[in-house]
Amino acid sequence: MVQAGIGGLGPWELIVVLLIVMVVFGAGKLPTVGSALGQALKNFKGAMKGEGDDKKPDQLNDPEKKN
Repeated sequence: MVQAGIGGLGPWELIVVLLIVMVVFGAGKLPTVGSALGQALKNFKGAMKGEGDDKKPDQLNDPEKKN
């Protein structure tokens, strides 16, 4: 019996999905797409943790308070 992989997809389904992705994006653009996806996930995780918020909430709406 084959165990389910990611999201309930088995190994053959994952292979088919990867082949379709290669046809749609092309092998040359896959590193760019992967890099963009990784950066987006990193930014999302950072935003969820609150990293990069160097301004206080009252300073976000008042442009006169820079520091």
